[in-house]
Amino acid sequence: MKQEFYSNGKLLITGEYVVLDGAKALALPTKKGQSLVVETDNSGILNWNSLDCYNQSWYQTSITVNKLLQKIAPKGKSKFDETLLKILWQAQQLNPDFLNNHCGYSITTKLTFERLWGLGTSSTLINNIATWANVNPFELLNLSFGGSGYDIACAKTNQPIFYQIESDKNNPTINLTEFNPFFKDQIFFIYLNEKKDSKDAISAYKKLDKSILKSVISEVNKLTKAISESNNFNTFETLITEHEAILSKLLKVPTIKETRFTNFGGTIKSLGGWGGDFVMATGTALEMDFFKQKGYTTIVPFKQMIL
Repeated sequence: MKQEFYSNGKLLITGEYVVLDGAKALALPTKKGQSLVVETDNSGILNWNSLDCYNQSWYQTSITVNKLLQKIAPKGKSKFDETLLKILWQAQQLNPDFLNNHCGYSITTKLTFERLWGLGTSSTLINNIATWANVNPFELLNLSFGGSGYDIACAKTNQPIFYQIESDKNNPTINLTEFNPFFKDQIFFIYLNEKKDSKDAISAYKKLDKSILKSVISEVNKLTKAISESNNFNTFETLITEHEAILSKLLKVPTIKETRFTNFGGTIKSLGGWGGDFVMATGTALEMDFFKQKGYTTIVPFKQMIL
């Protein structure tokens, strides 16, 4: 038997970090994501192969299903073994029928975006496995990898969303919305040539003195609504600049424009963990040459990035 699953990648436009404490965030699913194909056999062995967007294998592992169910990790050389097996084992704990039929499995995952881009290599994997295992993907995320879960919501949704954790992390509030500004031709996403570890970013955030958090969340909620509804380009730039300033004060970290792109004429906003992955920049296609001259050559227009 053959089963196929697919999940969208993601970008967090507003509410980075504070989404963990209940702020309303605007998140966008991306056109690119990750697939998972499962073929069942009688080997009693789970063979795993992960392909990048060039069809090159970047991770492989093999383990008997019985050892997996007993939480016996293979003596492999990859740091991904423990993470993958934890996700699979937790899925099996949530649904005891999952992987418990004494079959074997040949599993292939395939990314359609660059692996280091930070568009959701882990979240798309978790959502695909949760769908395969027929379990709550947010619960699986909380038991395995952690995080706010907005990326899981994007993996399952084909349009922009408002995402908010109000009480139960396993059942967040997800509301479909629209974010298709007429000035989208002036919005670009630039890769900063380095992958940001989301676990590290979250860990650092949790250690902050967040005495001003209540007022920050209130301001971010207002900005999230205003940014999503903005139909004026200059107003949009003002709003994302305000958002950057508020988070900069909370995180006690200079904005990305202050640290790397002081002379850029447009506005720049960090997305997700500050200091890595993608930023959002405004301006014309010609103005994006500013980034190319500084060595940032991965520049994706809004229409090519967002689903």
